[in-house]
Amino acid sequence: MNRATSTLTLVLLTVVGVGATCFVQRSSAPQIAAEQRLLDSRKLLDVLPTEIYDNQPLEKPLTLSQPALGHSALIGAYRASKNGQAVAVLLRSQTQGYAGVIELLIAIDANGKLLGVKTLQHSETPALGGLIGDWPNSWLQAFSGKSNTDPTEDGWALKKDHGQFDQIAGATITSRAALNAIHDALRYFDEHRAALLGSGA
Repeated sequence: MNRATSTLTLVLLTVVGVGATCFVQRSSAPQIAAEQRLLDSRKLLDVLPTEIYDNQPLEKPLTLSQPALGHSALIGAYRASKNGQAVAVLLRSQTQGYAGVIELLIAIDANGKLLGVKTLQHSETPALGGLIGDWPNSWLQAFSGKSNTDPTEDGWALKKDHGQFDQIAGATITSRAALNAIHDALRYFDEHRAALLGSGA
């Protein structure tokens, strides 16, 4: 085999290899994108027990009316349902912490009780307020089962503010901001329950 033939063979093999690689990448891209969306969805939805819903809540965001609240602002809302019946609402909330914005995902069941809270973003001080970003988070879990009226209005405060809740050690401002945002979300849910759960709820 002379040099020209060898070169031509090498070029053809390269073209075939590159073409095959492009074809495989192009044909598997939708599947990869779908799997990435599923992973992202699971990361956000791990505040909801998987057995309580069967829809894809993040695919149909809800429209929020009056999203600016007393201590926070809502930037997103999603409905979880099972067999077409609304079972929970996810509220995406932003509040000002000690070092910057704290973004929380707050899950509330159809009866207005808190299912869970997860920190999606923060700039708080590591080992102090930054502990709010841990998952799972024992401090945030203390709010599970609470509602807008349980505890009472006075109870929705840190113990150092004569309320019911402990704070993250050394992080009063962070703790107060998160607590107020959670209470804001529960209050908002009670005030907009019908719209959030849908007319059939």
